[in-house]
Amino acid sequence: MSDTVLNCGYVPLVDCAPLVIAKELGFAAEEGLSLNLLRQPSWSALRDLLAAGHLDAAQMLSPMPVAMSMGLGGMPARIDTLMVLSVNGTVFGVSNALRAELGPVLFGDADALLAALAARGGAPLRIGVPFHYSMHRLLLSYWTSAAPGLAIEEITVPPPRMADAVADGFVDAFWVGEPWGSLAVHQSVAELMMTGRDVWQFAPEKVLAARHDWVEANEDIVRRLMRAIYQAAAWLDTPRNKPLAVEILGRSEHLSLSPYLIDPALTGHLSPSPTASPAVVPRFLQFHNHAASFPWRSQAAWIADQLGADVGGMEKAKACFRSDLYRRNLSGIGADMPGASEKEEGALRVETDVASTRGHMILAPDAFFDGRTFDFSSENR
Repeated sequence: MSDTVLNCGYVPLVDCAPLVIAKELGFAAEEGLSLNLLRQPSWSALRDLLAAGHLDAAQMLSPMPVAMSMGLGGMPARIDTLMVLSVNGTVFGVSNALRAELGPVLFGDADALLAALAARGGAPLRIGVPFHYSMHRLLLSYWTSAAPGLAIEEITVPPPRMADAVADGFVDAFWVGEPWGSLAVHQSVAELMMTGRDVWQFAPEKVLAARHDWVEANEDIVRRLMRAIYQAAAWLDTPRNKPLAVEILGRSEHLSLSPYLIDPALTGHLSPSPTASPAVVPRFLQFHNHAASFPWRSQAAWIADQLGADVGGMEKAKACFRSDLYRRNLSGIGADMPGASEKEEGALRVETDVASTRGHMILAPDAFFDGRTFDFSSENR
């Protein structure tokens, strides 16, 4: 019997790795699936193809299914987040000219960097982000809200074009997923100042998404797809597999990237500038460990809150993060499940044991840079 062919859209970033590994190492084939990975030039192009039914599933920025399900953006549609594909993995960088103005700010110091940018004055800071409904943009907005006098101009730039946008003077700074920040450093046009986890230590970055009607009509295919991606994510987060993962992704036509650009994201060894020694960033990019792939409904609520949703909008957001499907479809392969599907976001300062279906699991710190927490269930709304 031939495999079921699934058209799956993606944008060429290192964090599409679970899709590539599921295809290249046969996890999808073991489930009777043939993943037809279709590279997209931008997030808006991917969104439109999924909404129109030309894609069965897609890698998406985590706010995209929430925004689409809430009727925001150009293509409203009811979209389900089946699972999280990656946590963290983004960087904030500045042009060489802007870096010269900021003075001695250490890599990873979100407070000092914000203060230096706010003290700069002058014209609004032009910051490139890949898409309006992106975690990059939400983290940028959340972070800069602590400096209300800082004027920001958000400019949408497709990730592969970010280094060129800096070099051409189109943007002063950028927030982008790897490897495109490291590429800007390699080309000596920018310096990295911090990572996304310096603002939120455990932010859902990319998700596996599909139209709700397609999910409902293809229960068995959805189950097999989720199982394949889960296995690929677990393989990626096994330390001994990192060198082979870099090799596979480097030779894959799906990314068309050199291994030296892929390695920093997978190993967490980032070079802030062309002359700096690599900085080790723990949990820079996670695919599986610490329940990274679990679609927490509280994370969906936080995203909706940042998008200005009311209570009804937050409930729609929570409904599109399908923790119910995650539990139903993955429990049969031994996946450990947290005891709850919501938590107080930002409350974990250290690695923490929590109840799970297999006894206990360890969740990673998820603190926000400003010490605030978010608990939708306790909000007085």
